[in-house]
Amino acid sequence: MKVLVVGGGGREHALVWALKRSKDVKEVLCAPGNGGISRIAKIFPDIKSEDISGIKELAKKEKVDLVVVGPENPLALGIADELEKEKIPVFGPSKEASLLESSKVFSKTFMKKYDIPTADFRVFDDPVSAIKFVEEKGTPIVIKADGLAQGKGVYVAHTLESAGEAISEIMVKKKFGSSGNRIVIEEYLEGEELSYIAIISDEVIIPLLASQDHKRLNDNDTGPNTGGMGAYAPVPFVSEKLEKKIINKIFKRVLKGLKKEGIKYRGVLYAGLMIVRDEPFVLEFNVRFGDPETQPLMLLMKSELFPILYNSATGNLREEKIEWKEGSSMCVVMASQGYPGEYKKGLEINGLEEAEKEEDIVVFHAGTEFKNGKFYTAGGRVLGVTGTGKDLKETYEKTYSAVKKITWEGFHYRKDIGMRGLKFLS
Repeated sequence: MKVLVVGGGGREHALVWALKRSKDVKEVLCAPGNGGISRIAKIFPDIKSEDISGIKELAKKEKVDLVVVGPENPLALGIADELEKEKIPVFGPSKEASLLESSKVFSKTFMKKYDIPTADFRVFDDPVSAIKFVEEKGTPIVIKADGLAQGKGVYVAHTLESAGEAISEIMVKKKFGSSGNRIVIEEYLEGEELSYIAIISDEVIIPLLASQDHKRLNDNDTGPNTGGMGAYAPVPFVSEKLEKKIINKIFKRVLKGLKKEGIKYRGVLYAGLMIVRDEPFVLEFNVRFGDPETQPLMLLMKSELFPILYNSATGNLREEKIEWKEGSSMCVVMASQGYPGEYKKGLEINGLEEAEKEEDIVVFHAGTEFKNGKFYTAGGRVLGVTGTGKDLKETYEKTYSAVKKITWEGFHYRKDIGMRGLKFLS
């Protein structure tokens, strides 16, 4: 079988890495790919993930058996619908189903309609009414751009002043373009955040290990929101009882609602959750694998990835349990100075070989370019240094030992990935 992975980040590197380990896969292609992916798969750097016609023509030309879509943008643009017209199996939901991620308004309204636990909310299409509402409700409060914003369109405002600034940035200054034409303002929930990801095919749900992402740029969850600065799995506080609640109250209700709406769903469903007094509430839905959650999950997966994705895409998925390795895994994202704002590109990366020689370490590339035998920075999030160990403490030590071997001008990383999990083990 020949597989085409769409995307060029750390998540896609991890998916390519895992797919190549499946006995049924003879070749993996990736568009556009990155420097790290180019070492293990054929990449097509001139075909961007949003280039739907380019991806479609490449899939036809290469006679691929499966297309796996990594990022949210091509899904929101309808890549799955276009590939299905060509009878090319695609792992990723339709444009209509992707509204669960591409529109916060659609998602929140859907949750309310189908009794899926989430924070109370209101929708606004003008900043004056939004500010007036915040003044009446008070803070803390959460403000979200309606459309896609690369994980950066969510503001937790602890003062009226910061709430006003967030509303202005989204709706007046148009920081996220048309994604900020409408906003959702919702109640602030306090608890433990959790990423819960499942493979979906029509009414079949196959959950992956629970993981925990670290969204903020700096230690102790400070600084601006990012696409994710690190993640680990499994999560110590997730009990069998809590998982049952997540499946029954969230995933099954989503699928029941989609069926009632006449929407087919084949792909990943990712629920970003807040666990409040052992009850799960949905903060957001994503319609694709998380980044960086995918990196540790792929290292821990014992089952082959390809059959699960192919069977989901073709409607042949059956209820089955994924086999997982013992222990834990963690990904630490190394980013360019200035991210999530402006940053330099083209800086030489040193120490990669030394880091990769470390036991149980895989360095997944995100924003890198490979030329003349060397790797250079080409994005905001540059690398995802991912390690495994017998427990979270050992994994933490191993992963950060490898991180310390890699350098470039102005690199940045958090030093507390996994600490929230470790406190449950002490």
